[in-house]
Amino acid sequence: MSSTFRISLIATAVLISTSAMSALPQGYPADYQNVVDAATKEGKLVVYSTTDTKSADPLIKGFEATYPGIKVEYNDMNSTELYNRFISEQASGSSSGDVVWSSSMDTALKLAADYAQEYTSPEQSQLPKWSVWNNKAYGTTYEPVVFIYNKRLIPANEVPDSHAALAKLVASQTDKFKSKVTTYDVEKSGVGFMLSVQDSKADPNYFKTLAEVAKGGLAVQSSTGTMMERVSSGENLIGYNILGSYSEARAKTDPSLGISYPKDYTLVLSRVSFISQQAQNSNAAKLWLDYVLSEKGQSILANQADIPSIRNDIEGDNDINGMTQMLGQALKPIPVDESLLEYLQPKKRLEYIKLWREAAAK
Repeated sequence: MSSTFRISLIATAVLISTSAMSALPQGYPADYQNVVDAATKEGKLVVYSTTDTKSADPLIKGFEATYPGIKVEYNDMNSTELYNRFISEQASGSSSGDVVWSSSMDTALKLAADYAQEYTSPEQSQLPKWSVWNNKAYGTTYEPVVFIYNKRLIPANEVPDSHAALAKLVASQTDKFKSKVTTYDVEKSGVGFMLSVQDSKADPNYFKTLAEVAKGGLAVQSSTGTMMERVSSGENLIGYNILGSYSEARAKTDPSLGISYPKDYTLVLSRVSFISQQAQNSNAAKLWLDYVLSEKGQSILANQADIPSIRNDIEGDNDINGMTQMLGQALKPIPVDESLLEYLQPKKRLEYIKLWREAAAK
C-alpha cells in the first residue's frame, strides 16, 4: 500500500470519526459514542407509554431522524394496563418494554423501585432536583392539572377558578349539574387515583369539597379523551383533574372547550420514565431517555406535542418558566420520590378508595 493511499485512508477515518462525534449533543461524555454504536447494533427500541401515540409521534420521528438505525416500537395504553402488563411480563420472563413512560407517577415509581436500572443521564443537571429519583426514575414533563368546561353552556362569570369555587358552583345548581360533572374513576385509572391523593394532601378540606362537587352526581371515566369529548359535546358541563396538556391541544381546534387553571393550587404532573433492568435494547433505551430529556426532545414536546417542558430553557412559554409566569405560587409540582408510594399499600389504597366513594356518593 502506498504511503499516499495510507494517509488518505487515515484522513477519511478521522473525518468519519469527527463527523460521528460532532453529532453528539454538546457536553455529553466522549465515550457516549459507544452507547450510540451499541444502540445502532440493537436497531430497535420498545416503549411502553400512557402518552397517546398522536402526541408522541413528533418525538418518535425526531428520535428516529437523529438515530436512523433505530426503530421505535411504541405501545400506547392506559396506566392500569401498562402497570399490569409490565409486571406480568417481568414475572414470566417474556419480552417487555425497554422503557416505561407513564403519567401515573405513583405506579410508575413503584415499577421503577422494583425493575428500573440505574442510569445517570447527561441531561440530569438541566432538571429540577425533585424530578429525579435515585438515578432510576425521571420526571419528563411539567403539566398543570386543570378544570375544563363547555363554553357554550357555562357563562364566563360562572367559570370556577378554584376548587372551592367549583364546589360552590355545583352545590348551588344541583339540578343543572346533575350527572354533568366528570372526573377520573379513581379505581380504574391509576393517574386518577394518584391525582386524588395529591388533592387530599394539598387541601385539608378535600373530601368536604369533593362531597359538594358530587352533589349533582359525578360521571367518572378512565381516560382524559373521553372526558374532553363529553364536555365538548355538552353531555357533561365541567371536568376536573384533567391534564392541561391534552386540554390545551384540543382547545386549539375545539371552540366549545374552555380551560380554567385553579388559583388556589394547581397540581403539576410529570410523566415518569425509566429503563428496565431487563431491557433487551438497553443502549437504545438510554438514547431515548436522554433524547426525551434533551433540549431538542423537550422542545418537540413543548412546541409540537403541546406537553409542557420540565426544563426552563425551551423556546416559547410552554416550560417551567412559562408556567411559573402564568400561575406563580399556585403551582404544586408532584415530586418523584417515595411519598408517591404511600397510598399504594393495599390496605391504605382500599381505605382511601372507600373514603373517596363515600364523599363522591359512588
